[in-house]
Amino acid sequence: MIDFAVHSPVAAAPRVACSIVVALSLWSARAHAEATTHGEIIGSGARAFEQLGQDLPTPNVYRTASGAPGPQYWQQKADYLINVTLNEPDRRIIAEETITYANNSPDALNYLWVQLDQNRFRNDSLARRSEVASAAGTRRDAVGEGDSISYAALRRDQGFNSRDHGFDITSVKDAGGKDLPHAIVDTMMRIDLPTPLAPGGTTEFSIGWSYNIIEEAAMGGRGGYETFDDDGADIFFLAQWFPRMAAYTDYAGWQHKAFLGRGEFTLEFGDYDVALTVPADHVVSATGVLQNANQVLTATQRKRLADAMKSDSPKFVVTPEEAAENVKTKEAKTKTWRFKAENVRDFAWSSSRRYIWDAMGFKQDDPTNPEVLVMSFYPNEAQPIWSKYSSHAVAHTMEVYSKLSFPYPYPTSQSVNTWARGGMEYPMITFNGYRPTKEENEDDRTYARRIKYGLIGVIIHEVGHNYFPMTVNSDERQWTWMDEGLNTFLEYVAEVEWEENFPAFGGKTNVLDYITEYMTSAEQVPIMTNSDSVLNLGPNAYSKPAAALTVLRESVMGRELFDFAFREYSNRWKFKRPTPADFFRTMEDASGVDLDWFWRGWFYSTDHVDIAIEDVRAYKLKTNDPEKDFPKDRVEMAAREPEPLQQIRNREEGLKTYLQRHPELADFYNENDPFTVSNADRNVYTTLMESPVEEGGLEDWEKEALAAALKADENIYFVDFANKGGLVMPIPLTIAYTDGSTEELVLPAEIWRRNAYEVTKLLLRKKTIASIAIDEAHEIGDADRQNNHYPRRIEPSRLQAYKGEDMTRNLMKDMLAELKGEAEEADGGKAPLEPKKD
Repeated sequence: MIDFAVHSPVAAAPRVACSIVVALSLWSARAHAEATTHGEIIGSGARAFEQLGQDLPTPNVYRTASGAPGPQYWQQKADYLINVTLNEPDRRIIAEETITYANNSPDALNYLWVQLDQNRFRNDSLARRSEVASAAGTRRDAVGEGDSISYAALRRDQGFNSRDHGFDITSVKDAGGKDLPHAIVDTMMRIDLPTPLAPGGTTEFSIGWSYNIIEEAAMGGRGGYETFDDDGADIFFLAQWFPRMAAYTDYAGWQHKAFLGRGEFTLEFGDYDVALTVPADHVVSATGVLQNANQVLTATQRKRLADAMKSDSPKFVVTPEEAAENVKTKEAKTKTWRFKAENVRDFAWSSSRRYIWDAMGFKQDDPTNPEVLVMSFYPNEAQPIWSKYSSHAVAHTMEVYSKLSFPYPYPTSQSVNTWARGGMEYPMITFNGYRPTKEENEDDRTYARRIKYGLIGVIIHEVGHNYFPMTVNSDERQWTWMDEGLNTFLEYVAEVEWEENFPAFGGKTNVLDYITEYMTSAEQVPIMTNSDSVLNLGPNAYSKPAAALTVLRESVMGRELFDFAFREYSNRWKFKRPTPADFFRTMEDASGVDLDWFWRGWFYSTDHVDIAIEDVRAYKLKTNDPEKDFPKDRVEMAAREPEPLQQIRNREEGLKTYLQRHPELADFYNENDPFTVSNADRNVYTTLMESPVEEGGLEDWEKEALAAALKADENIYFVDFANKGGLVMPIPLTIAYTDGSTEELVLPAEIWRRNAYEVTKLLLRKKTIASIAIDEAHEIGDADRQNNHYPRRIEPSRLQAYKGEDMTRNLMKDMLAELKGEAEEADGGKAPLEPKKD
């Protein structure tokens, strides 16, 4: 047998077990205690590493077990011919469209469903009626806690009641001009067909409509208008502005879940031909390629645009000075801008006389689409930051995203400043903040740090959406994270490649430092939760999936395997509609890495990462020779169990023991301590090393193993880890040695496969360990860093002293304050302190 002896504590560790028996008994007691906290330990590893196959949809001819589209995969197609007029004085849209719908499914369709997203702004909408008090403000303005109401909430309510909102459907007709029966159900409209639309068949119908455009800053939405000091030069940015076909899918049939405002859009690809009639002095940005530049642009503008396409830096098509002059005029005539877009899932546009317009070219390694026209549109109020960064950020996004997915698939990519902050994405066009505040903008043209990085970040994010979901067409109404989470991950990659120490997440560069607060909070639900039921949408659907994929790329799979698998997913589902199962399965199929434990923990649970080093025990291997082992045992026991303080003080005081006063009582045991070697001890060793196996001796291979180990003279360590957060993860270790050197060691997540809560790792090292730390690089998002070190480490920080403020109200003093405004003239500026006399 092989026995162990304690050799030395790890850098004065608080406790070192004196034998393997003690260590095991203490561990058993700790495991029993932890079981009451973590639940049943037995089987915990099996549950954590259970395969997801039973939870994911069964593979079929449409979607394979590998995560790829199946041999009979299908999706519908909807083409649009639209004519729309912007009524600027009334801030109203009047339009008509012809939709050609192709049924590529194996099902006959008795009716079609069309999305009427503007109906969300009706006072009787499901979204409006189901609002709770905490959601009464806009997406930019919180409403406060408890029983409170903000100015934003008041303004929003007034916006809803100022005039009617939602689509006014004026006609629904078939290709022959006959009325089609239809029923409006909140944000959806069912159109009943005269005969079922057979598989492989197409149908054509037209819809006429109008609606009042919302003031987006007041009511909160993804489109609307922004007004500037009532100068009549609004910015109009139109999204969800036309009746759009609902998606019909192999996994859900019609996706006609009502639009409640959060779960975004599930759409079909198609071709668009759109005519936009706007005031003649407006500049228009839209999905697609402008078809009639000769009619809507001046010769100078056309030349500038052609020159810009050849440039790798932005060039003005409409200069700041020209935009400023445009604002001073108000053209009564109109122009019609015509755009075409192929194989897109949506169409958005923006129109204003305020717009500066710059452009540049972007070249990519793609024979089918080698050049992309990058354009930015923004008012003078957005200067100087927009002309400096917007188009460059667009180009940078395409450069980075294409490396991890596929070349940018469209001819244009546009960034439009439509609001003060935030962003929204559409094919080839994105609506983006930020801009300098009015105070910053007026004189010195300065901007805050958060404005700069907020702008770059939001442009990267929204332009990135052209890949996910505008091309990889996931179901946003059901799974927000599939586009927002994947896109935020790629945004993070692009931001770090824009410049080092980019403040990507709340001022932090590392998403794994940012996400821990959310992952340890009580108000969270799994990532896989339906979009409209998610709590804290930002961290749940954006930051947490981004953190998960960062861990997957940098610490679980490695960049080579991750990047290959992610590109495979992106290209498999380019211009198709994936589900979560397709993503999960593809990432495993293409990498050869079992990731079911990862998806289960990060996406299906609310566990967090908190791995602790509970204990470290250090040993040297015994020789089993009592002549060598017992003297060391004596020294080590003396170090572990020092002389009692009482005994030391007795001696210091000159107190003589009874034995010292009666030496005749001394015997054999006073001359030989427990570590004295006896003949019996020597015989045991002789038997072990020289006797046959059947008489208790070691086998030859055991003697060889012992001799080799003794020659190597390695230190033996048992390191106890506890999974306190519940989320199984790899354990990245930094081992520091007493000679000043360090070792980086990663224990894979599979170490938890039998027990997901407690594991012990055996380490054999030539050098003596001084300390061990978990996650020194902050790569797994460990939430409690205090338990990541052994021995425990004091983390230094600083406190700022503060002075208390007397909040007592002095009414007399307050009455003497000078009055501002009109009341100052009427009352003389001060209120009297003495009572008035009649």
